[in-house]
Amino acid sequence: MQVEGIARQRLSGWWRKAVLAVLVIGFGLEILITFQAYRQAPPIPERVVGPAGEVVFTGADVTAGQQVFLRYGLMENGSIWGHGAYLGPDFSAQYLHDLGLAANRSLALSRFGRPFEELSAEERQAVSATVASRLKENRFDAARNVLTFTDDEVRSFEDQIRRWTDYFSNPAVNGGLTAGYIRDPKELRDLTAFFAWTAWVSIANRPGEAFSYTNNFPYDPLLGNTPTSQMVLWSALSLITLLTGIALVLFAFGKFEYLGWKGTGEHVHPKMLPGVAGPTQRAIIKYFVAASLLFLVQVLVGGATAHYRAEPGDFYGFDLAAFLPSNILRTWHLQSAIFWIATSFVGGGLLLGQALGEKEPKGQAMAIHGLFWALVLVVVGSLLGELAGINRLLGDLWFWFGHQGWEYLDLGRGWQILLAIGLIGWVVLLLRSVMPALLDPERREISTLFMLAASAIPIFYLPAFFFGGATNFTIVDNWRFWIIHLWVEGFFELFVTVMVAVTFFRLGLVTRLTAARVIYLDAILFLGSGIVGTGHHWYFSGQTNLNLSLSALFSAMEVVPLTLLTLDAWDFVKLTDSECAVCGQRVNIPHKWAFYFLMAVGFWNFVGAGIFGFLINLPIVSYFEVGTILTPNHGHMALMGVFGMEALALMVLAFRQVLTADQWRGPERFIRISFWGLNFGLLLMVVGSLFPGGVLQVYDVLTNGYWHARSLDYLGRDLSRLIEWGRLPGDTVFIVAGVAPMAIAAVMTYLRMRQTPAAVPGEAGGRPVG
Repeated sequence: MQVEGIARQRLSGWWRKAVLAVLVIGFGLEILITFQAYRQAPPIPERVVGPAGEVVFTGADVTAGQQVFLRYGLMENGSIWGHGAYLGPDFSAQYLHDLGLAANRSLALSRFGRPFEELSAEERQAVSATVASRLKENRFDAARNVLTFTDDEVRSFEDQIRRWTDYFSNPAVNGGLTAGYIRDPKELRDLTAFFAWTAWVSIANRPGEAFSYTNNFPYDPLLGNTPTSQMVLWSALSLITLLTGIALVLFAFGKFEYLGWKGTGEHVHPKMLPGVAGPTQRAIIKYFVAASLLFLVQVLVGGATAHYRAEPGDFYGFDLAAFLPSNILRTWHLQSAIFWIATSFVGGGLLLGQALGEKEPKGQAMAIHGLFWALVLVVVGSLLGELAGINRLLGDLWFWFGHQGWEYLDLGRGWQILLAIGLIGWVVLLLRSVMPALLDPERREISTLFMLAASAIPIFYLPAFFFGGATNFTIVDNWRFWIIHLWVEGFFELFVTVMVAVTFFRLGLVTRLTAARVIYLDAILFLGSGIVGTGHHWYFSGQTNLNLSLSALFSAMEVVPLTLLTLDAWDFVKLTDSECAVCGQRVNIPHKWAFYFLMAVGFWNFVGAGIFGFLINLPIVSYFEVGTILTPNHGHMALMGVFGMEALALMVLAFRQVLTADQWRGPERFIRISFWGLNFGLLLMVVGSLFPGGVLQVYDVLTNGYWHARSLDYLGRDLSRLIEWGRLPGDTVFIVAGVAPMAIAAVMTYLRMRQTPAAVPGEAGGRPVG
């Protein structure tokens, strides 16, 4: 009677209503911010003219320059408004500072008859104030769609064409690009026009305001580009929302003991046992083998990319840039990271979908094989296309099949379309697997949640198609971070939660009620803060103060669910050593290492995404920090420590599922080594290089200005290079003791699985016990 009573327990309808409310409010505010981005984006004038009315360059030149910037993959060399790579300068900040310095020198000679550097402190201050006032005056005539430059701005534009021509010609100063990377005078002129526009946007006051379109970013005290009062205000207020959110959640967890993975002592027995692998599960293993090998490629390419910062122009005596310039290596490093993690999630979803459905759909294994080779085509084709694109081998097709140019979304639009089609096909395969569970009242709720979370992944990839190479940079950055943040950190994170819940449910660790409750709770917490929190990437990319205020408040609350993950880690420990409250049977979990990787996720999520993510997300901190090494310090811990470890947990889970206990002993030894090598190596990277390097670079921003901290003057210092060499121990441990053993375990698992016949299809998900 007790078992029957518990089985009839239902989940409160308020959970569904709360998630719906979060989605409506969150997307309502996010759409409002996006609407404002279209209305208030910095204008691209039809013509830019000098004081006498002569045309300096046109809006068409600016757009063409942006496309040159994209076609050559320059966002993987330097950055615009802090967004991009860290090997080269921030192009907008460097152009602006060179313009300001030239204007100061010109005014000093005309007013005092002496070079700017020889003036007294009071005289220099007076000159700088005058120059700053002139540059901050917005001379854009919206009625005529014409922007008027001062004489200083006109002269600087012509001078900077030569300056950037030299930059792209000389590998010693351009962050690992090839000699003469861009030679065409028309392309160089258009590119300089684009840089000039981004610099004007950075300094000219937004109409009706006392700050620029980019909220006075970048920091340049010589030109009066300093933090706004709104930035300080909303940074302070965001701390209130953080503390309030933590208090409410801790109160809820204290009052309602059933929250989290604790469960209610219901009678559950495992349905997913290892060593009984049907055709579907066996077909999935190749996804994880490919992911592990791509992981190895990614870290090797990443090590080469880091070397460009430690020893530019020389790769242990070999001129690597002549064949693989730094921007293509960084592109491959980011793209392969996304690909191997996504491939693991695709494989994990297929594995758990089959475990939920408990049956082997006809032709499912063959369809899984087909999807795998489609993914191989997209991965290999896009990586090779990016190399061909930056080398001008694809002509006008560069945007479609070459290097699209946007950081994290570098793959050509054609490959993006194929990827989206593949994700839709993946959801169809999941639906075929899960259909029996959807028809079962006992499994319907968690199966529905599983399918909804999976379907959100192709749906929310659609913003990747909402812009092109000629779209205003502000609008592109809006949609770009719908993918980078909302798609990845929002819906991928939610899908991972669902997969963990399904795993625990099928292993008999929690009931369907507990699993569903955790999914709803995480959806409320992650999406409640994360949807609007996406805007912390837009503080300085041409958005208005509406975004600054809302994003600061919501982004601070993103720490709340990350804090709770530390509680999940302890619950994972207890779940692996638990006992059924009804029958007293000891729960024996054969997936120890998958649980260890999930516990690592909790640690890195709190440290990397929580502590260091919160540190750099405050507007006042982000103003000085964005685009410095503190960003990849957070990025490595968040992407690898969270999503990477989650992907590896799924990988290890799948490996254990298809092997018997005897077969498992060999791969397990390598997985044990890999677990400690990956975590210790990542820690060494952070402590030995990324964090101290980021702190010193931010200090240089505060001391000398943003342009200086991103220039060769800073990056070429002996201390900066020494800190970059400090990554070598961590990288070595990570690759040799972390990634390589996992790849060996993957290949070993595949070979040992092939030595045993497949299970009867009806038994592919494991036999129920109890």
